[in-house]
Amino acid sequence: MKKIYYLSTCDTCKRILKELEAPDSFILQDIKSEKLTEEQLDEMQELAGNYESLFSKRARLYKERDLKNEDLDEGRFKNLILEHYTFLKRPVIINNDKIFIGNSKKTVAEAKESIHG
Repeated sequence: MKKIYYLSTCDTCKRILKELEAPDSFILQDIKSEKLTEEQLDEMQELAGNYESLFSKRARLYKERDLKNEDLDEGRFKNLILEHYTFLKRPVIINNDKIFIGNSKKTVAEAKESIHG
């Protein structure tokens, strides 16, 4: 599978998509307009190893709900991501059996290398 989960309203995601120059073989999914399914999230978790690595602790709702003071387990991370798209760390880039999560320079560089060789 070649897929990129992103947020169309996020300037960082837009910049990274432009930088990646992903070929047409990649499917782009705007998680705001096309809600993430449980099956898609489970596929990401299989590649990532856990739901926590897919969870954004920088989301506005994370602060608003004071979630940092809760003891979140894998099930809670999964449910929060499914509940609201902002809890997914973005972008998530899947290139066959490799997953790249988030917008750090290192992650984006590794994704670009994986895509373009």
